Amino acid sequence: MILGVHHVQLTIPVGLEEEARRFYCGTLGIAEIAKPASLHGRGGFWLRAGSSEVHVSVEAGIDRTRTKAHIAWQVDDLGTWSERLSTWGIIPLESISIPGYHRFEFRDPFGNRVEFIQPKVQE
Repeated sequence: MILGVHHVQLTIPVGLEEEARRFYCGTLGIAEIAKPASLHGRGGFWLRAGSSEVHVSVEAGIDRTRTKAHIAWQVDDLGTWSERLSTWGIIPLESISIPGYHRFEFRDPFGNRVEFIQPKVQE
């Protein structure tokens, strides 16, 4: 039986951990959590939002801009996030509609596709 998702892994180019921390921890406000000591030598860092973990790892030679693979963060105010990202030079792009949700996507500074999604309020 599958109980849920333990973590999602994103990759960034080798040597850009500090820039990625500024974006994910600073710009997006996601908390960094400690990695196990056994993984310290592998680069990258881990994040937690709610009960979900995201493991940011380093990887060379990947063109992240050519993939549909992505992470979708559920947010509580999509409009505010759209404005906030725009002030940082990140252009939110409309996504194909999904019943019951508002959403948009963008590429992070490392080319990873990211989606922000918010349930529609039932009227």
